[in-house]
Parts: sequence; structure tokens; C-alpha cells
Amino acid sequence: MDWMVKTQAPEKVKAPAVLVAVFEGTAALEGDAAGIDAALEGTLKERLAGEGFKGKPREVALLDSRGTVPSPRIAVFGLGKKKEFHTDRVREGVAKTLRLLRDRGVASAAVSLDVGAVSASPGEIAEATMEGAFLGLYRFDRFKTGDEEARKEWTRLVFLGTRKEKTKIEEALKRAEAVSKAVLFARDLVCTPANGMYPKDLAAAATDMAEGRPLKVTALDEKALEELGMNAFLSVARGSDQPPRLIVVEYRGGGAKEKPVVLVGKGITFDSGGISLKPADRMHEMKGDMAGGAAVLAAIRAAADLGLPLNLVAVVPATENLPGGRATRPGDVVKSLSGKTIEIINTDAEGRLLLADALTYAGKFEPAALIDTATLTGACVVALGPDVAGLFANDRGLAEKILKASEKTAETVWELPLHKSYGERLKSDVADMKNTGGREGGAITAALFLERFAGNFPWAHLDIAGPAFSTKGRPYVPKGGTGFAVRLLVEVLRSWKAAPKTSSGPKA
Repeated sequence: MDWMVKTQAPEKVKAPAVLVAVFEGTAALEGDAAGIDAALEGTLKERLAGEGFKGKPREVALLDSRGTVPSPRIAVFGLGKKKEFHTDRVREGVAKTLRLLRDRGVASAAVSLDVGAVSASPGEIAEATMEGAFLGLYRFDRFKTGDEEARKEWTRLVFLGTRKEKTKIEEALKRAEAVSKAVLFARDLVCTPANGMYPKDLAAAATDMAEGRPLKVTALDEKALEELGMNAFLSVARGSDQPPRLIVVEYRGGGAKEKPVVLVGKGITFDSGGISLKPADRMHEMKGDMAGGAAVLAAIRAAADLGLPLNLVAVVPATENLPGGRATRPGDVVKSLSGKTIEIINTDAEGRLLLADALTYAGKFEPAALIDTATLTGACVVALGPDVAGLFANDRGLAEKILKASEKTAETVWELPLHKSYGERLKSDVADMKNTGGREGGAITAALFLERFAGNFPWAHLDIAGPAFSTKGRPYVPKGGTGFAVRLLVEVLRSWKAAPKTSSGPKA
């Protein structure tokens, strides 16, 4: 999609459609909606009321301009009540409006960036608008063979801003485009069927991603993993004929001696549960069990495109989890890279085994902080539902950075406790620990398991099992892979100034 910034008022621009936003329940129209209203001789509110439009979030009205302005269509979307304004209302409104226009054969439009007097800056409004456009118009139709004309793509978007703010707006739009394209990259990885996304394919995608960017990619094969002693990781891989890969991507945007932030992402390219086989219902969605790995690859891509001034490493252990003849059995004991031994009670609690070795491996970089992202537990979905990720952290400063980024990006996380007494549930009679502590408090015991491999580094764990894959879709979040956590992680990295001081995690 091509885009440009114009310093025209929406009532003067000529485009197939022009978009403006209005608040719910305000006495007077604000921002560029007021200009459109003046061009309509003060009848905009009356015409909207005739359409049953009240300005609520996600509400859209398409009006015929009747020649009152150069654009034939006026598209109005609601922002809800002004006192509750958040830039996410802009993302949602733009996404829903552009999708509606596309469904009606429109492939180009102009969109106003002046929504009225709000706390957000013009740059923040611009970023949300661009994200709403890119993310809302996304479709994964690589394997569809129907009428190409029916899937006509959006071609152009014109952003309408003031001459005074034009430079800042253009900079903000470029940032948002880079981040949005990274999200789409992650969505493509997650949506690709498992027979097109084996571990070697995920490694190849990382290598292709690095082309033309200041990124170094290393993909360790099975022999290298055996030599390292990553036996917890390998125990998951043994049931599949597809060899595993440990994908490591490095970005050096900071000082030579500056410690990196290390992102670790679960990369199960298909999860059958292993010998502890999952039910058949919805197993097809398990192609998305590498969403954490996709998110960290996308985040480091965005960091490179934005030229962020920090050092960053992404580590993705990639494998399938299948019940083959060589598959690990419940009751088996493996020795992890850390030297700790693990009794495997349930082979469907495999993600933590990969991450245990990956977190230990990440320690060799002496990280300023460790953040792992994984579709780890169904228990987290039960606790928080499909739209909210669980956050666990051993460091208050790091947790606050993530919570603040969550608020800004509307990629919602909720902090859960590392309740230490629950660690007793991981005790094993034959090894240092079990890989599962049972159903009750399952998201917490899984996080406590991971914490044992995070060393003494500031560490946070994001359980994205709910929001990583959507079965219903929302205005800028399609069905299928959502790319959740990419924008969240990038915002954390954009705001990174120094390694957070180690402190105690949340109290239980």
C-alpha cells in the first residue's frame, strides 16, 4: 500500500472516500469533522443520526457527499466518549472503515488525523491510524485460488495533517509502517500451515528476513544441539522426522560493551501433544504454537528497521512435537543444558522444556534483561480469556516497562504472581523437578518452572496462549495468527534506556 501526507482539509481533498472521526455524546463536532460539517451546511450530525450512528467505538457510517465536497464518499467512524479516549479507538475505527470500503470496491482513501483536542499527539494519532490501516487490511489468502478481482488489494492511503506537523507525522508514519510490517511478517509465519513451516523453514524465514538488514542469523542443527547438551529441547524434537533448529538472531545497535536485551520465543511449529496426545478438536490451530517465536523474530526485525540504539538478541528453539517411535515418554528423565534434571510427566507440557534450554543458552549473552514469549498454557487462557496475555516477572522495573507498553499499544497483559509455594508442586521423586505441577494454577507453575532457568538476570515471561491465535477476529485483528506481542515488545525496546535494576517480583 502506497501512502503520502497532504496538508489539505478533508472537505477540500479529492479521493474515492474521505475518513473523519467523531466522539459520542458531544454537543459540537471537533477536529476535521467540524470542517466536513461546515461543508454540509451544518447537517452532518443530522445525517449521521438518520443512519442510527451515535459515535460509539467500532461504529461506522458511509455517507454520499452529494457533491458538497470533492470526495464522493464521507466515511465517519466513532471514537466513543471523549473522556475514555485511547488511540486504540483510532486503530479500530480506521481498520473497520477501510475494510468496509474495500468490501464495496474502494481501494484508495484519504483519512483525517485531526480528531479534536485529545491528550495524544498528532504523531501518536498518525501511528495508530497507520497501524489500523495495515493491520486491519491484512488477509492471509496465499492458498486461495478463487477470483483474484474479488480479493482486490488496497492501493493508496492519503493522510491529512497540518503543514506545521507534517514532518513529525511523516516520521511517525514511517515508524508505524515498519512495526506494522513486522506484525504482518509474524502473522504470515503463524498462519502458514505446518507442512509449509517446518523448523528448517522457520530458520530460512529468519535468514531471509535478515537480508538487507543489520542482523546476524545463526541456526544450530541437531548435532550442534547435542554437543551443547540441550537435551530438554531435544527430548521434544525426537518424535518428529523433521530436525530441530535453534535460531539465533543478533542486532547490534548499541555500544560494543553494552549488554543486550534477549528475547526468547517458543517455536513449536506443530504441537500434537506428543505421546500425551491432544484431542482432535481444534488441533489444526496448533500450527500457531510457534507464535512466540514469530513475535520475537518480528520484534528484532522492527528494531533493525527502526535503528533502535540498543543491542538485541532473539533466540527461538524450533521443533515439532509429535508421537513418533523415538518420542519421549511420560516418566522419562532428561538432563537440561543447565545441568538440572527434569522428569517429564506430560509430553504436552513441552514448551517449557524448549524454553528451559533456550533461557540457559541466552544466559551466555550476559543479558541486561530476558523476556520470553510463548503460547505456553491453556491454564492462562482459562484464567484471563482469549484476549489477555499473562505476565510474570522476577524484576519490578522490567514488569513496569512491559505494563506501560501494554497500556500504550492496547496489547493487553495482566500480571500474575510467581507464588513461590506453588513451586512445591514441581517436586519430583526421581529428578530435580517435574515438567508440570498439575492443572490448578497451571500458568503459575509453568512460569515458576521457567524462572529456574532464567539465572540471576532480570526476567519476564509472557504467556500469550490466548491472544496469539484468534477464532473470531476483531477490527484490526483477523482470524488466525494475530501477531500479538510484536508491537508490545517493540514499544518496550523503543522506551529502553538502561537495564532495569534487579528487584523482587510481585508478591503473592
